[in-house]
Amino acid sequence: MKNRFLITAVLFCLVIFNSNSQDFRLGKVSIEELKEKNHPKDSSAVAAILCKKGKTYFDYDFKKGFVANHEIQIRIKIYKKEGLDWANFEVPYYVGYQNLSDEMVRFSDGITYNIENGSIVKTKLNSEGTFKENVNENWKKATIAMPAVRVGSVIELKYTIKSENLTKFPVFQIQYSVPVNHVEFCSEIPEYFIYKQLLTGYVDVKSDSKLEQTSKTFDNEYRQTSSINYQQIKSTFVADDVPQLEKESYVDNINNYRSSLQYELETTRYPNQPVKDYSQTWDGVVKTIYEDKDFGKELQERLYLLDDLKKIINSNENISDFDKINIVFKFMQSKMNWNGEYGYYTEKGVKKAYLEQTGNVAEINFNLINMLNLAGISAYPVLVSTREHGIPVFPNRAVFNYTIAAVEMNEEKILLDAVNKYTAPNILPLSVLNWKGRLVRQDGTSEEINLVPNKASKQHHNLSVAVAKNGYISGKYLVQKTDYEALIFREREANVQKENYLEKKENEFNGIEINDYTIENKGTDLSKAVVEKFTFASNNHCEMVGGKMFINPLLFFTMEKNPFVQEKRKMPIYFGYPRQEKYNFNFEIPEGYQVESIPKAMRIATDDKMLVFSVNSLFSGNNIQISVTKEINTGMASADFYDGLKEFYQKMIEKQHEKIVLKKI
Repeated sequence: MKNRFLITAVLFCLVIFNSNSQDFRLGKVSIEELKEKNHPKDSSAVAAILCKKGKTYFDYDFKKGFVANHEIQIRIKIYKKEGLDWANFEVPYYVGYQNLSDEMVRFSDGITYNIENGSIVKTKLNSEGTFKENVNENWKKATIAMPAVRVGSVIELKYTIKSENLTKFPVFQIQYSVPVNHVEFCSEIPEYFIYKQLLTGYVDVKSDSKLEQTSKTFDNEYRQTSSINYQQIKSTFVADDVPQLEKESYVDNINNYRSSLQYELETTRYPNQPVKDYSQTWDGVVKTIYEDKDFGKELQERLYLLDDLKKIINSNENISDFDKINIVFKFMQSKMNWNGEYGYYTEKGVKKAYLEQTGNVAEINFNLINMLNLAGISAYPVLVSTREHGIPVFPNRAVFNYTIAAVEMNEEKILLDAVNKYTAPNILPLSVLNWKGRLVRQDGTSEEINLVPNKASKQHHNLSVAVAKNGYISGKYLVQKTDYEALIFREREANVQKENYLEKKENEFNGIEINDYTIENKGTDLSKAVVEKFTFASNNHCEMVGGKMFINPLLFFTMEKNPFVQEKRKMPIYFGYPRQEKYNFNFEIPEGYQVESIPKAMRIATDDKMLVFSVNSLFSGNNIQISVTKEINTGMASADFYDGLKEFYQKMIEKQHEKIVLKKI
């Protein structure tokens, strides 16, 4: 499947352009900028970035060597009160290095501009508007709140992150939820370092690179001023009139498609030293992760599980491996409770977490893996990046934030996650269905795992409907929900009171009255379908005009609006998992009426049968049978598919609104 999400490796001198960079300098806010009431190209914008300039340059220290400085200057205009949040900034920085100094953040030149009595008034940021706080043991964040901000204000700010970590730069964001008039980034990289540069997103970014001579002065060990001369590669990236990142329906994580620029160190080549390769492979990343004591060692701790394993297996030598998997999985899922912490490293260790029955994601699923291996089942950890965390781009440890278990059986892999109380084998939390995961082995090898299921999850609806002479309808309803449809139902409704659920369902189904409600497998056997049954009655689903009855063939399941209304689309369409919906209706028409028309049979499908919709209908005597099927046979479709998908949904909705027409005899 093609995917038009743009990930471009930028090579030096790929694109040459004549830079028309704006003469943006802090402190040069104009009266015109302050008087502007709306953004000239997007009147809906609540704020706009008038200009953003980023620069990464290197200093030299005789003890530490080269040190990177990442500098950001930004000017923002506030158009509406909804845009006032743009006066607050958060800058994360890393403090978890073992062999390097903590990163440092410094704010400067923070000023808010307003018009008062026809003149420009400046309010400077002071220390009272600046805060620093811990995020976790490895990260801190610097936070500022700009002063005297109101609708019409222009704010500008400069901050610098100083870092000894040269392997990866902070991501330079090009696109935001508001328009950006002008953005540019410049990097000045000493010739000793070669970086990979990646542009993501859909914005047209012009770039240029050149080699130039430069020098740096520094204090040597005798506190004398010395200098170092070298060549540097100067790269510039410029974009103008960047539109705001528009929200689109059916998107996995909008930040995956935001335009940005990323740098990662590839090689170093110091004089008179061998070239050092920093490019990481996935196997290299996996090996590093496995060697960490909070990962690999924790997967060897098993004996504390032996007594409980014997109890749940009951020493039954004839039990199948598949039964063992189910028994161990259900036991661990029931016993362990998630503390809300993500990650693929353990914190307090698997044994302590097991004894306390509470742990993070790694501790719960490592205990599952360990017990399965103790039971003679080959189980391995699978590193995952959740939907909210984003899509892995570079091979890097930081791209993962979750781990699940995989069992290899009969040349297939069964995926398991005991963190969620409602999952089942090969039914993972929706947040985990994020493209690919990476199975990890102790020998340092790894394997890419497809996380998106191939099997369709199903909702099968059966309704028998009696239509009275006055248009009153009543009947019986049964629905079966399997796999991900069942998981979603259980997660959403598990703790909802029956009365509240039925009230919501009555409103959702356009005012029907529900009675005799029963449910099976809501929280018991999670491998089985959820089954709901009830009787219903309504005055709202049959229209009587001129002696005729008009009934929507799908009743309260009729789709009213096309969710795809944009003229064009850039992002892939995310469905999450394949699914099938079936509706079987049996209508009993009242005495004294006959069928004038019913929806004709039809079948529509996209070119590759990714989406299929069919209607079959027939009537005999006083009975009408309508059968409707909708299939989505993919988890994600490329944006190239959008026009066909939009047309498909429109035809499907139009067909659903064709009426059953009954007339008096």
